Amino acid sequence: MQHPPATIPAMPWFEGFESQTISANGVDIFFRCGGNRQKPALVLLHGFPQTHVMWHRVAQLLREDYFLVVPDVRGYGDSSRAPGLPDHSNYSKRAMAADVVAVADALALDTFYLCGHDRGGRVAHRLALDHAARVRKLCVIDIAPTLDMYASTNMEFAKAYYHWFHLIQPSPLPENMIGGNALAYLHNKLGGWGSGGLAHIEPRALAEYERCFCRPEAIHTACEDYRASGGIDLEHDRASRERGDKIACDTLVLWGERGVVQRLFKPVDLWQAQCSGTVSGAAMPAGHFIPEERPDLTADALRNFMT
Repeated sequence: MQHPPATIPAMPWFEGFESQTISANGVDIFFRCGGNRQKPALVLLHGFPQTHVMWHRVAQLLREDYFLVVPDVRGYGDSSRAPGLPDHSNYSKRAMAADVVAVADALALDTFYLCGHDRGGRVAHRLALDHAARVRKLCVIDIAPTLDMYASTNMEFAKAYYHWFHLIQPSPLPENMIGGNALAYLHNKLGGWGSGGLAHIEPRALAEYERCFCRPEAIHTACEDYRASGGIDLEHDRASRERGDKIACDTLVLWGERGVVQRLFKPVDLWQAQCSGTVSGAAMPAGHFIPEERPDLTADALRNFMT
């Protein structure tokens, strides 16, 4: 399907949304919520190296259709950045998923739709396994299952996703290397996976990413997120597969047609293997940061699927 060229208009900035912080599971989780309280809840989870702010355009487009909950997952944004434990378990996707459930509990949300981009998609995957009764439908954006991606590593993947292998190195090596010029590293990551440098990011959003990422404790916890994914998360995923655990709800997979997932993986097939529900999907005319590059198409896809 042909789509018109992307336009990136300025959007209001979470006007009408409340900001809250809850304490749960030994951490503080910051989140915004707003939209239509009479409609179903939709939880939106961000990825690396961003914060909940990445959803601000999509939130404006969906605010009449859902009650929206957009948290900073632990280690990112304005949520807690505690040092990683030796086994990195406090940055496991299981721990992060439990934080999201705690936010839902604080808002008295028994069930909700769930969507995660990048690292947030990995949190959403674990949440849908560990808390299946809470998730009405799931959407993951520009990822394949972590275990499958690591298992398929070859030279092309390692070159494209070198950060997976850099960030899992023992502390403080990657922290010190990134900290030498954190701003340049951040801009490279935000611009290198997009469709045209940093043009898809509004200045106010970019300033938030810079504020939240370019400090030692935030760099450390981002590394811990990846260390967990290269260790304890794989243990959890293998155990789930050995038990035959499947994502029970219907699942939507979106990925960028100019990205690594499109080039190296068959995302619908890989996700269908992990789901007992129906899996559908589509490549989007974007790079990696689909919700910011094409908020219009992202919102349409979620609205059409999550009914």
